[in-house]
Amino acid sequence: MYTLKGELKVIGDVQQVSDSFKKREFVVVDASGQYAQTISFQAVQDRVDLLNNMKVGDNVEVTFFLRGREWTNPKDNTVRYFNSLDAWKIDPIGAGGSASPSNAETFVAEGDDDLPF
Repeated sequence: MYTLKGELKVIGDVQQVSDSFKKREFVVVDASGQYAQTISFQAVQDRVDLLNNMKVGDNVEVTFFLRGREWTNPKDNTVRYFNSLDAWKIDPIGAGGSASPSNAETFVAEGDDDLPF
């Protein structure tokens, strides 16, 4: 699991992809580095409701899973690879506005730290 802090830039509508699958895409701007990064996430199934009380401009911390999959095109057998960032939890972290380096961190895996022991 990973976390990212930033400002909500886009909150998409819930998309009913099939009878049994729904998703909602959203975008967070991570301004913690020298250059701001615009990161696209998705919330799936019951997680689509995590964004119901959020608005564009809110500062949030997103806890997410990095997912990847392989797909073979049946027409020509070419193989493609896709990644997705699937939101698990979205927490507000204060008033709206740009995330500052003091409250923004980029992709921190659980257990990662700089301690030598």
